[in-house]
Amino acid sequence: MILALETSCDDTCAAVLTPAGAVRSNVISSQGVHDQFGGVVPEIASRHHLQLVNAVVDDALARARTTLDDVSLVAVTQGPGLVGALLVGVATAKAIASARGLPLAPVDHLQGHVAASFLPGEATTAAGAAPPLEPPFLCLVASGGHTFLAHVRDHASFDVLGRTLDDAAGEAFDKGARLLGLPYPGGPHLERLAADGDPQAFAFPVADKLAGLDFSFSGLKTALLYKVRDLGEQETQARRADLAAAFQRAIVEALAHRVERAVEETGVQRVSIGGGVAANGALRARLAGVVDQLHVPPRALCTDNAAMIGAAARHLTALRPGEYDDLDAYPTGRRDL
Repeated sequence: MILALETSCDDTCAAVLTPAGAVRSNVISSQGVHDQFGGVVPEIASRHHLQLVNAVVDDALARARTTLDDVSLVAVTQGPGLVGALLVGVATAKAIASARGLPLAPVDHLQGHVAASFLPGEATTAAGAAPPLEPPFLCLVASGGHTFLAHVRDHASFDVLGRTLDDAAGEAFDKGARLLGLPYPGGPHLERLAADGDPQAFAFPVADKLAGLDFSFSGLKTALLYKVRDLGEQETQARRADLAAAFQRAIVEALAHRVERAVEETGVQRVSIGGGVAANGALRARLAGVVDQLHVPPRALCTDNAAMIGAAARHLTALRPGEYDDLDAYPTGRRDL
């Protein structure tokens, strides 16, 4: 069995997978204390990981009806993320692996989001879940901390075709929601509000003139800020649903346009989406009309989770006992990805 841990932000996660990639358990413990601050507080997140990680690992093993005696590989998110939070997961994984003489696979968080596509996708027919997606394919990862478009050529690596130049898509959702007086995390709340609005009510910028396949959302956030100021408090409250719908449409169109360009440039018609924004219904519907085959992970595999880390670990060369004693976390992206 593969025991995987993920603690890159504010979710304490553990999962158990078979060597063939079947997910036996996938436990996600959301801390639920950061909404009062309007965002994740790194020190608080780290302390909660310390309190939760052992219980989450025990829960994952229990749900998988297995024990540490059956584990043959330990996997853990090494970065990027909040360094204090990452260190909790790395230290825990090293302790478990070292105590039992097991190999350890350090996994890049972004590679994990891509590897979610290697697991069965969300059911689209009565036949059940969609089969895992095999390379080559394009993968759009859009979350609160990361937004990039990759060409996945094999299971172990990918080429980044475009990335955000400023805010990530999920970050734009959160900041936009906050401007509209919605609680954190803003994405789901803004999506629900947008369902009652007119997406054509306001013309927010989509950054279409940006060259290549890179993304930019800072101008969109500023446009919403100015629009809210121009409307005033009373009219903003009256038109919050329209503002939310138009703002969401601008984010979705920015993402979809880059995917369309990538499909045209590469000729690859199979696309997968990952990251928390992949749970957005408007984005799913928009991309379904862009490509021949759209692979959508189940919602539990879109947000941070350990199953995707275990899925990535299956295709990486693990470190043997003694090779990971000085393994450290990194807060920013690896250069080789």
